[in-house]
Amino acid sequence: MTPRTPGHSNSSGGAKGSGGRRGQGASRPGKSGKGSGASAGKGHSGKGAARGGHAGGGGRTPQPGQKGGPFRDDSREGYDRNLGAARKPQRPNRARREQNFSEVHDPSGVRLQKLMASAGVASRRVCEDLIAEGRVEVDGKVVTETGVRVDPETSVIHVDGIRLQLDTTLRYFAFNKPRGVVSTMDDPEGRPCISDYLKKGQERLFHVGRLDTETEGLLLLTNDGELANRLTHPRYEVPKTYLVQVAGPMAKGIGARLKEGMHLEDGFAQVDSFKLVDSTPGHVLVEVVLHSGKNRIVRRMFKEVGYPVERLVRVKFGPIALGDQRQGTVRQMGRQEMGHLMASVGL
Repeated sequence: MTPRTPGHSNSSGGAKGSGGRRGQGASRPGKSGKGSGASAGKGHSGKGAARGGHAGGGGRTPQPGQKGGPFRDDSREGYDRNLGAARKPQRPNRARREQNFSEVHDPSGVRLQKLMASAGVASRRVCEDLIAEGRVEVDGKVVTETGVRVDPETSVIHVDGIRLQLDTTLRYFAFNKPRGVVSTMDDPEGRPCISDYLKKGQERLFHVGRLDTETEGLLLLTNDGELANRLTHPRYEVPKTYLVQVAGPMAKGIGARLKEGMHLEDGFAQVDSFKLVDSTPGHVLVEVVLHSGKNRIVRRMFKEVGYPVERLVRVKFGPIALGDQRQGTVRQMGRQEMGHLMASVGL
């Protein structure tokens, strides 16, 4: 009997990747995440839509990804990407609002709601409502006046804590790496590598961290050097989630030992959380979350407690989830995902 292992499925329900090589079967580690596009609250097509002032109660614009709210298009693409707000800005008093306006307003710039709409947040009308509700920040300052103009080249804009990426040259992708692929763009030994799964002529990308050759799952790709550096820097402690298959049954107390931590050859290591996912005769599937980026850290920790890893799949990196993405495919991340990823490292 084949054990239920991370990433093992015959389903082909994932999205097509942007890579040249076709996906090698579906990968469904853990529970599959359908697109969270359910509506919550009414949009702005009704008579009572709030404009030009602070909306309250039922007139408030819905949350990101919900019907009538910002970043609605992202929620239609699935992969658990309807992530909601990254944080909620605090609405300033009248004196602070006037000061914020004067500090960020650039008479020669572009109207804020127009810039937001062109960045794909929502329609211009919904963007005006978001501004009036105090949910938009420019350079760290909450702006509530729709007449403000900003410089698209220098301004940093957040909506519900989700940063807008106004630099159209930057790219962000999620790759579901199959087993046997090395985490490099080129391999002198001729082994399968990341570039084999990218379009011909693809701009130069960095892989954010590495997965060893035998490990499968989520690997982020980008040409945003600052974001890549922050995501891999220990200071930001970005959590990574793995599904781990080991031989079973598993003795009691193993999870506690992993959470308590242990000393390995390169220092102390511990998992942030441990959860039993499934158990079949001879096999156990567990989920662990840890923020360490040390080489082969999950494999070394499980070997230390007497349970060598049989199969390992990374299913989440910070707020980015693998979901139902087919193995061997590359997909472009949505605006919500990009904003949440930046927020996780202080951008």
